[in-house]
Amino acid sequence: MSKEALIKMLNRDFRDEHAAVLRYLIHAYQEGEDTVMGAGLLSRSREEMWHMHWLGMIICRLGGEPDFKPGPYPFDPTNRETILQSYIEYEEKLIPHYNDEADEVKDAHIKRVLQREAWESAIHARRFQRLLDKLSDKDRKAAVPAGDHELPEAFLKRLQKELASKYNEMLQHLRISWTFQKQGLRGWSLMDQAMEKMKHLALFAEEVAEDGALPEFKLGKIDRSMAIGIALEKALDDVEKAFDRHSRLAKNKEFASHGGLVMKMDLTLQQEAYQAAEMKEWLKRK
Repeated sequence: MSKEALIKMLNRDFRDEHAAVLRYLIHAYQEGEDTVMGAGLLSRSREEMWHMHWLGMIICRLGGEPDFKPGPYPFDPTNRETILQSYIEYEEKLIPHYNDEADEVKDAHIKRVLQREAWESAIHARRFQRLLDKLSDKDRKAAVPAGDHELPEAFLKRLQKELASKYNEMLQHLRISWTFQKQGLRGWSLMDQAMEKMKHLALFAEEVAEDGALPEFKLGKIDRSMAIGIALEKALDDVEKAFDRHSRLAKNKEFASHGGLVMKMDLTLQQEAYQAAEMKEWLKRK
């Protein structure tokens, strides 16, 4: 298999794992992270993030660009039983898929990663089946929580916009870490920040889902700079702009009326200020 064909194959897998991350995250936010169902879904999404990470690392190490457009994730949202059955079927299909790909590649590390993707997909299918088996007949036939739709439309749109912005900021940071992985610490300097952005993202996504709307993970333009200095400057600009927007949002009357949001935003602002200060220090050393 040529390097170009291998990158193309891995990018298809990358898109599928990305789709799984988003599907399980959205459902987790709808159920509520403090519920058994929500906690289980959140755990699966984090494991899918590792799958996505391993593939992103390999793609960039081979000189490719990760395709951040999520693949399709077919599911039946009729009720909890049908939606979980969809998840089981999705994960089960990945088992032979990844094993077949592993048989096609010669690189020992890539082969092991694909084989691991296969057996972890098998575990995911079993865990979803276990989650389904534990549901009562009433909970099986119940729909995913729909919320009360109480938030003002303009405020809801603002939360969705901030969700999308933080999502893209996170992807941009991941891309930088993967692309510049061979530059040691400098190449990995944004990985921890990318993980923090997952929590920032949840600040908006949880509120949107709790109100009954679907969190919108809208993919924007990903910067593909091949110079680490330029990439870091772009990342710094994103963080500083987010800090400015969030400082103003924290003073919004509607936002201030939600105590939980205010507390989470306080932490987000402090972390964004910290992230900006760190990146400025890294840029001074370039």
